[in-house]
Amino acid sequence: MAAPDQIIAEDFKFEPYWWMAAPRPQEEPGDLPAEADVAIVGSGYTGLSAALTLARAGRHVVVLEAGPAGFGASSRNAGFVGKTLKHSFSSLLETQGENYAVTVYREMQDAFDCVTGLITQEQITCHYRQCGRYMAANSPAHYEGMARDLEAKRKHLGDESEMVSKADQHKSFGSDLFHGGAIIPGVGGLHPGLYHLGLLERARNAEATVLGNTPVTAIARDGDRFTVTTARGTLRARDVLVATNGYTRSATPWMQRRVIPFRGLMIATEELPEEKLHAILPQDRTVHDFNNNLTYLRRAPDSNRLLFGGRTGFMSDDGLKIAGNLHARMSQILPEMTDVKISRAWNGFGAGTFDLYPHIGTHDGVHYALGYCFAGLPMGTYLGRKMALKVLEHKQAATVFADRPFPTKWWYGGTPWFMPMVMAHYNWLDARGR
Repeated sequence: MAAPDQIIAEDFKFEPYWWMAAPRPQEEPGDLPAEADVAIVGSGYTGLSAALTLARAGRHVVVLEAGPAGFGASSRNAGFVGKTLKHSFSSLLETQGENYAVTVYREMQDAFDCVTGLITQEQITCHYRQCGRYMAANSPAHYEGMARDLEAKRKHLGDESEMVSKADQHKSFGSDLFHGGAIIPGVGGLHPGLYHLGLLERARNAEATVLGNTPVTAIARDGDRFTVTTARGTLRARDVLVATNGYTRSATPWMQRRVIPFRGLMIATEELPEEKLHAILPQDRTVHDFNNNLTYLRRAPDSNRLLFGGRTGFMSDDGLKIAGNLHARMSQILPEMTDVKISRAWNGFGAGTFDLYPHIGTHDGVHYALGYCFAGLPMGTYLGRKMALKVLEHKQAATVFADRPFPTKWWYGGTPWFMPMVMAHYNWLDARGR
């Protein structure tokens, strides 16, 4: 691993690259209302999607956020807009049958369409582009497994894809490390910080109140309403929606015991020559490998920088360590990047679940949408809307993800002490697969 002084750019900051164009709102929170129709805990994609839907239906909505609006994963993720789950389509076919597998993946398409439709209808400027994706095989066995899954999707869903041999890989991705891969058209990428600020503006324009720096400490039933206690006072609401995902804490202990926060890490390089970026990403697609512990990269949508992520679960809040760790992995995949410097490094929390499914439902009268398992951008937007439609008792509230048993373990209290072991297991599976 290179020494920090060899890889760190002069303008280096330990904060998301996305905040350069979309800084987090630094504003004093307004007065906390005494009453609301709906209180939403969390101001990320889920919370704002729900707030926009409810406010436009005439509800008085108050969104409560512990820090600045969108400070969590909604302004820290990679900005990939896909339509897959941690459960592959083939695995669902084998274990749950055709009807269930098709139903689940049809909803993944619905989630994708929800994001793209919202961007179009609301005219959110966020560099969205349906660029397609290159999925790189780490071994010949990965290549064959990928081909089988994509063929099943073509047969049952009509999804198009194209397998790429190792000999032809440089036409799609400038790395010699992988054993070919697949082109997945029809998926996209966007600037997540700008997408979030667009949702925030639309929600506020619909007269939803969004209060940053107002952490929720407790939620309690109060007759036919709920009392939501915050660090700035209390609010009574008829309905409460929890949209905290990887930042779910002790204010909702039942939910905290069912979501498993994990750290995602990313870096942004210094500005690169156009020809270098073109050699790495000739078709300007997003890229990830076929590992359980994914490595992923893309070109920044608004500059000549490469954005690179991976090493999920790496337990550090040290920006230099994160930069060094990811720089080493990037240089392994792309040796020509060895001398490139890093201008930004950051982390943030997503959330998994014990059954690797997203969950939406109601517990003790409190609505929730949580645990997106690496599909947070489309699923957060989509399930936030579904959660709002459930409050409105709308016929379109139904979803295959609703009211599933939401498992936990007797030994899990909400602190994911076991994540290093889980990621070590994933890394072992990936090494065995190679």
